[in-house]
Amino acid sequence: MSSTPSAAASGRFSIGGDLEVNRLGFGAMRITGPGIWGEPEDREEALRVLRRLPALGVDFVDTADSYGPFVSEDLIAEALAPYGRTVVATKGGLTRTGPGVWPPVGRPEYLRQCVLMSLRRLKLERIDLWQLHRIDAKVPRDEQFGVIADMQKEGLIRHAGLSQVSVEEIEAARKAFPVATVQNLYNLTNRASEDVLDYCQAHGIGFIPWYPLASGDLAKPGGVLDGIARELEATPSQVALAWVLKRSPVMLPIPGTGKVRHLEENIRAAELALTDAQFAALDAAARAA
Repeated sequence: MSSTPSAAASGRFSIGGDLEVNRLGFGAMRITGPGIWGEPEDREEALRVLRRLPALGVDFVDTADSYGPFVSEDLIAEALAPYGRTVVATKGGLTRTGPGVWPPVGRPEYLRQCVLMSLRRLKLERIDLWQLHRIDAKVPRDEQFGVIADMQKEGLIRHAGLSQVSVEEIEAARKAFPVATVQNLYNLTNRASEDVLDYCQAHGIGFIPWYPLASGDLAKPGGVLDGIARELEATPSQVALAWVLKRSPVMLPIPGTGKVRHLEENIRAAELALTDAQFAALDAAARAA
């Protein structure tokens, strides 16, 4: 591996067909406090992580107004604005009442407020990618999709996406606006969104897996994942991330951390080249588990 890792080794993807980024990005949830609440325990280290991203080829940063709340967006603006080639994606639609608590609010006027306040915090005139964090079951979903379409037409957001949705929900949203990305839980051992990923690949929609490093019991010593990691002189987490990247060309993993050392370790996964046999062996082991 090179002395300085680069996300460029992960390849490129065009969000919405015209917003090109390196496929391995950064998730900015973990730069906040415990329970994703309040300021980080080491604020200067969190800023160092963000400022290190461009040198590592990371030009896609994913956050949300609910991370902190607001803390993640504020830190991103402090560290990176003006952003140059860095694309900052954010999300709205979840509120916070305490550590680890995330009530959804999908009223159109609230979603509009989310976008306007994210624009202010991030010091932007337009958000390149804004994603509905959750569809609020208490509000007709067409109303939520409608205000997103309106904000896109008004130029407040360039591209729009969804989070933690089904294929049917994506198709319903696409009647209102072009769905550029979908952000669902997905990793080597949690494949519940396999049908959503296949749908996204078929339609050129970026798939942003959250919690992409998870490998569960497969990381135990003596297992398939451990064996392949040893072959590649890598960590099990790096191999799990390399597997996610190889799974689909529309995959945009965003591993997050509040430590520079962990950040650089994650980015090195972009340089791992799994063989088809290694990929298949990990896939089979995960399905068996």
